[in-house]
Amino acid sequence: MNIFLAHKDLRTIDNPALYNASLGGQYIVIYLYDQKYWTSHGYSLRQFSFANDCLKEMNDNLEKLNSKIHIYKGNLSSLTTWIESNYPNSQIYLNQSSDVMYFRKSLFELKRHFHEQNRINCYKNFGIQTSDYNRESWSKCWAKIMNSSLTELPQRNDYELKVPLPTYREFSEDIKKILPSDFRPQKGGEREAHNLLESFLNVRVAGYAKKMSNPLEAIDSCSRLSPHITHGSISLKFVYQNLINKIDEAKYKRDLYSFKKRLHWHCHFIQKLQTEPELEFKSMHPMCDNLRPDSNPELIQKWINGETGFPFLDACIIYLRNHGWINFRMRAMIMSFASYNLWQPWQKTSPLLAELFVDYEPGIHISQVQMQSGVTGINLPRIYSVTKQSIDQDPDAIFIKSQIPELKDMKPSSIHNLELLNSYKDPIVDIKETAKKARESIWSIRSNKDFKKIAQEVYLKHGSRFKKKAYRKSTQ
Repeated sequence: MNIFLAHKDLRTIDNPALYNASLGGQYIVIYLYDQKYWTSHGYSLRQFSFANDCLKEMNDNLEKLNSKIHIYKGNLSSLTTWIESNYPNSQIYLNQSSDVMYFRKSLFELKRHFHEQNRINCYKNFGIQTSDYNRESWSKCWAKIMNSSLTELPQRNDYELKVPLPTYREFSEDIKKILPSDFRPQKGGEREAHNLLESFLNVRVAGYAKKMSNPLEAIDSCSRLSPHITHGSISLKFVYQNLINKIDEAKYKRDLYSFKKRLHWHCHFIQKLQTEPELEFKSMHPMCDNLRPDSNPELIQKWINGETGFPFLDACIIYLRNHGWINFRMRAMIMSFASYNLWQPWQKTSPLLAELFVDYEPGIHISQVQMQSGVTGINLPRIYSVTKQSIDQDPDAIFIKSQIPELKDMKPSSIHNLELLNSYKDPIVDIKETAKKARESIWSIRSNKDFKKIAQEVYLKHGSRFKKKAYRKSTQ
């Protein structure tokens, strides 16, 4: 008996572990639902709302193959015991997960029980190196994986298996009761992912390089594939190869190259956490660990609720809270404000922000959080001006007014300059003064004679070797 353990690979197209598990013609698909996982550091049931869409469609597709998803409620340890009790001679199939910490724990648990019997079959699913790690050759390894052949669809199940676990259809009725009813993210599922990819590559990509920074334009101009890649309703390799097939004949080459670059960065950032899992809690540059020793829960709460008194910032957070997504530039600004203007430790703010993202990917999120907090040592600190971003990205205050109706009759200039005549909340900080203090604190550490030496060590471990010319050449 073959058992495929699904995690964040909720698809039938280009799913190597599922395909190989199906080759025997008799296989079981099990999804582990661990409630503690979905309520742990950075995770939330908002994210599972999207995953649930993916599970539903994957189950529909498997039923066409005389198979189905079975749900195990519990943790990985108890699931392992269950497999040993019910299918003692089974082969276990799983894909490498971009959820680095979960994957490491999973693989350790499974190998501890099954490896001696040579029953673990693990397949590379991303451009992330899990062994023989070498930053110098990393890009070549990534490209090799991305250009490898896509996996065929899983084969039909030859037998109607009676598995002592509830089916997804039975599980779905129970899960509806605990999913947040007041939140509806973008639709999940394999079909939706492929439709988004097609519409993006053929139509929506026009102007992507410029429009992706604007929160209003980015809603349609960004690919919107990030939650699908996170939850695995489409493979990164499938996205990449469809992009490559399109790029030479495309009208909007600059925009497609810009998107291609971001697919590369996706794995680059996740690799940092793979290489050094401790980065979830400690700063990349150790001299920055005690940069912000104190936290202010009241300030943090106003920030995460979108009650800072800065309309553009609040509008971005409100949109994120309602939709589970906001474009990258605004994510950077939100985090920059928390770390520089509020001077709060990123370890306190990072998980609260992560919980709001439907596309939460720990490796990407933590890398970006540290970058926008000035604690990597290898990235120059960038303090986003909320006022400047407001004027640049929403000059007519259209986005602001769409999220904060009480400002609908205010002039854009009044909104940007906080001349609101008691029509809105007072700012919780002085952004010019706090930015000045933050800049002085950051650079006082960076001027330390030992800082540069340690930063070089950080670069050797985590820094990109990406070269623009070589990148462009590899795509021609």
